[in-house]
Amino acid sequence: MSRVCQITGKSAMIGNNVSHSKRRTKREFAPNLRTKKFWFDEEQRFVTLKVSAAGIRAINKIGLKAALAKAKANGLVNIY
Repeated sequence: MSRVCQITGKSAMIGNNVSHSKRRTKREFAPNLRTKKFWFDEEQRFVTLKVSAAGIRAINKIGLKAALAKAKANGLVNIY
């Protein structure tokens, strides 16, 4: 499960580099991923996740427990 956010499911996308002369060559748009440890208060332990910046904001907004439950329902994480 490399280069996929474990909370939002964001992954790499394929697109084009467009030059000044409008010549197009293939390129890849990588997600903004970080490996981050979060304190999981319900289990009194740290949980290490590979999350995007949007995933970190989602955890801050709805909480780690709700974010992990939502990610497990979508089949993105198998921690919780």
